Amino acid sequence: VLHIRPHSRKRKSPVQCQAETQSDYRTRSKQDVRIVVAGSTGYIGKYVTKELIKRGYDVVAFAREKSGVGGKQSSEQTQKDFKGADVSFGDVSSKDSLRKTAFSEPADVVVSCLASRTGGKKDSWAIDYQATLNTLEVAQETGAKHFVLLSAICVQKPLLEFQHAKLKFEEALQSAQGITYSIVRPTAFFKSLAGQVENVKKGFPYIMFGDGHLASCKPISEADLASFMADCVEDKDKVNEVLPIGGPGRAWSAKEQGQYLFKLAGKKERFISAPVGLMDGIIGCFDGLTRFFPGLEDSAEFGRIGRYYATESMLVWDDKQQKYVADATPSYGKESLEQFFERVMKEGLAGQELGDAAIF
Repeated sequence: VLHIRPHSRKRKSPVQCQAETQSDYRTRSKQDVRIVVAGSTGYIGKYVTKELIKRGYDVVAFAREKSGVGGKQSSEQTQKDFKGADVSFGDVSSKDSLRKTAFSEPADVVVSCLASRTGGKKDSWAIDYQATLNTLEVAQETGAKHFVLLSAICVQKPLLEFQHAKLKFEEALQSAQGITYSIVRPTAFFKSLAGQVENVKKGFPYIMFGDGHLASCKPISEADLASFMADCVEDKDKVNEVLPIGGPGRAWSAKEQGQYLFKLAGKKERFISAPVGLMDGIIGCFDGLTRFFPGLEDSAEFGRIGRYYATESMLVWDDKQQKYVADATPSYGKESLEQFFERVMKEGLAGQELGDAAIF
């Protein structure tokens, strides 16, 4: 287990740290507020970590030694990425590891950006629920006063295993004693909409389901979401709240996204419409085979995940109207989807690697 600290930072005694966490951390200088970021090397986690460092907090970046997309990032690279933070390497599945590394000193705030890599059944319960619960419980032991959780807007209509796992942890957090919370439920990330950019640039068809208007979203950039997460550390009006959040601008359907990409690329529009029933058939086949080959269980779940995102909007769900409502989905940030598409059309997709999150 590695624990790397900036040489310029003076280590406080446990007694000093424990005493400080008893007061409202918001009244203290930011450099005296210790924040542990769990999942610091994930797609959103790395932006959250850098945003908190930029704002002047005493940040602990907690990660696996092999982290990032596909576990390809080395511990040395993580240290370079998070200059100005304490960098701890350990295992979120072990409370003992958390105690010895991320929480070797008491923290004031925890920001959890933990998420399963694939959305598979076992992985979802191991990370989205149990590892995040481990982090909460160790944080409570050491006197943390606030917990900011990166969740997802899709838990409004839970049909998938990772959604149930996230919801179960949300419930545990909301009932936890001695600690407040901010639960952030973002809509879609820009990277999840970028999978067909290169194909469109080459003139290939844009693939969509049904008529391309089955679902819509108000996506948010990683930098804007990181800023909102950092606001949750600071703003009292975000305490003990569930906070759906999208980016600036209107909601976009899949077909509208494709049309805009073709316009930017200067290519003639070409669409392939796949029937949702095709996905249902594939899922049904995997479900049937799972009885004889249990290892295919996650394959069926991945099919359900794809179907969900093809047919369910990433917007606020209105129970009374029984529909998704774009106008009820809060907007935050500076970068619009149009600006993102324009940028990646010119500069490519560096930094937007999909890894296990890729659907197309």
